[in-house]
Amino acid sequence: MTFDLQNPLPATFSSHVNTKFRLAEAPSTELELIEVSDQSAPHHVNFSLVFRGPHQPLLPQRIYALEHDALGRLDLFIVPVRRAPEGLEYEAVFNRVNEPSRV
Repeated sequence: MTFDLQNPLPATFSSHVNTKFRLAEAPSTELELIEVSDQSAPHHVNFSLVFRGPHQPLLPQRIYALEHDALGRLDLFIVPVRRAPEGLEYEAVFNRVNEPSRV
């Protein structure tokens, strides 16, 4: 199952904080979702996901196919953002304008 990311919302991911996402190309490499940061406004969706992975390998910024037990497979552009004692942290950012509905 592939998760449709057409119009994701922070709530889509909030209930999955502290769960694991596996890299499809290397299933033994897991990223844990550690934070969902929501900066959305009424007509603007803006949020980010922060994942923590192992110290090695460093994943360069690009699109990765991730697999999650509840969400299925999703393709995310992730960027390494910091090296923490617990592991490497990566961020995926979502930013879009919500068009007002037309009647």
